[in-house]
Amino acid sequence: MHSDLLIVLVVGTSLAFDFTNGFHDTANVVATSISTRALSPRVAIALAAVLNFAGAFISLKVAATIAKGIVDAGAISMIIVFAGLIGAIVWNLATWYLGLPSSSSHALIGGVVGASLAAHGSSGVHFDGLLGKVIVPALLSPLLAFAVAGLAILFTYRMVGRLRPGPAKRGFRLGQVFSGGMLALAHGTNDAQKTMGVITLALVAHGDLPGKHFAVPDWVVVSAASAIALGTYAGGWRIIRTMGSRIIKMDPAQGFTAQTAGATVILAASHVGFPLSTTHVMAGGVMGAGAGKRVSAVRWGVASNMAIAWILTLPAAAAAGAVTYVASRVFGNGALGPSIVIVVAACLLLAAAVRRSNRLAALRPSGVSS
Repeated sequence: MHSDLLIVLVVGTSLAFDFTNGFHDTANVVATSISTRALSPRVAIALAAVLNFAGAFISLKVAATIAKGIVDAGAISMIIVFAGLIGAIVWNLATWYLGLPSSSSHALIGGVVGASLAAHGSSGVHFDGLLGKVIVPALLSPLLAFAVAGLAILFTYRMVGRLRPGPAKRGFRLGQVFSGGMLALAHGTNDAQKTMGVITLALVAHGDLPGKHFAVPDWVVVSAASAIALGTYAGGWRIIRTMGSRIIKMDPAQGFTAQTAGATVILAASHVGFPLSTTHVMAGGVMGAGAGKRVSAVRWGVASNMAIAWILTLPAAAAAGAVTYVASRVFGNGALGPSIVIVVAACLLLAAAVRRSNRLAALRPSGVSS
């Protein structure tokens, strides 16, 4: 009975994380199209939501990496999975509040790794997989996107240099509809897979799947795809502003090349099962498209703040996951600990929402209704 309640709590928390992943990472997919006015905000977000959902069904290699390549699936308990998810959600909400585009993917991996370390020490983590499939790609992917976008924008400007600005901009805005769609599809092939992998880990721990040679169940694919699509449609406007206008002032050609570079890198990574950060990739693409035009066009101060958030993501989420695991285990191996954590987290979120509402009300001029 307690085990069944615990798996329900873990799956529910997984889908809650997937939702935060969607609205946190919406900016990666739509910011460039919105900032260049290729698409209206609602149309861009709706298109991204639909294609995120579709992309989740294309490949399950990233899900397999999360489920088997980073932590020891045989040593995973449902409380470890739950604690890792809470660690990731905490980091997602903190960086969303600050408007910093951080990696939901690395937050999830960090949370699960931290909880595993708290439970089993270093024996519960495949450090070779963590290094080769997470950390090295995290370092290389934004540099690759930067280089591809930088070279592409130079080539693009050379090709269209003799065209009139008006027709050229309209052409690139039309191209952004296609490149933005490919980016949304790529996002679904990579980011939605991580939640599928985590739910699969929980099902293995619960005894619903074998410890080896398991496949991701169809209902897990559909539910994870739906959660990230709904989160995408909810939108993350704070981060959209950072990605769309605070790094560079973007023109349609830059938007098109940044999106194309990002989609290419992410799809290639999904094909081989690397869980990339779409945030890192798209930020690298945006900066490359800006620097290719003029190095000084990039606001490097904003970029450095983002880089600090990237560096902190894995250890911060791991620390949150470890603390959540220890707090949950105080109440035993059943559902009581996670239930208390969920209630406390909900109360804190409600208090923060009420405080923010009161602060906004105090700033509103008297006599102006909401």
